Amino acid sequence: MAKHDFKFLVVSSQNAVSKEAVEILCRQIKKKPNLVLGLATGTTMKPFYKELIKHCKRCKLDFSKVKTFNLDEYSGLSEGDKHSLRHFMENNFFKHVNISKKNIYFLHGDRRNYRKECSDYEKRIKSFGGIDIQVLGIGVNGHIGFNEPGSSFKSRTRRVKLSSKTRKSNSEDFPSLSSVPKYALTVGIGTIMDSRKILLLAVGDKKSWAVKKALSKKISTKVPASILRRHKDIEFIIDSRVASDIKLLM
Repeated sequence: MAKHDFKFLVVSSQNAVSKEAVEILCRQIKKKPNLVLGLATGTTMKPFYKELIKHCKRCKLDFSKVKTFNLDEYSGLSEGDKHSLRHFMENNFFKHVNISKKNIYFLHGDRRNYRKECSDYEKRIKSFGGIDIQVLGIGVNGHIGFNEPGSSFKSRTRRVKLSSKTRKSNSEDFPSLSSVPKYALTVGIGTIMDSRKILLLAVGDKKSWAVKKALSKKISTKVPASILRRHKDIEFIIDSRVASDIKLLM
């Protein structure tokens, strides 16, 4: 492989991606039981959380001291809304492990003063010394969190307008495209880059373009994920379908 400042792992399947990521995460939690963990949502994350739950039960991994901060939430949705990302996390992960509710931190999409909500979220992350490990997916247009193309690399938690590509991609979780929120609250790229370690998971043909652009020579706000190559401790874990369109020098 060409010399890069990041780790890059290609595995055979979506399940293998999840297993690799879970093993890395579990080693870190055993080293630091009160780890501060940044979490993501989306279709890539469902098998990851499923595997993490299995590992927790099989290896008796203790989440009681772990603190979690999720990347984003749809603007206008309450945490009880079945389409909210908080609801996604409850169903796919939180209710299945021994995490303390007081250690779960989430952006509230229905707060009227969203600027204060975002500012308070940043302060809370800093109060715990920052994120130890940030788990990321990647959007079909190269976004991370809901940081769409054009987002500043120095951006912090804020309200953003979702692109038509992102709304269309996420519409399968809603009754119709028109019901997908047009705005969201998201942790910024600058905050993501402050994380001590980052794991980016990508699976399936739909993500190959985004990963290819993120790993290309030019780092650009047109592909937000490309900035991750400048992180001091980043691991890309992808399946063979994503890798099939990526030509890296071996």
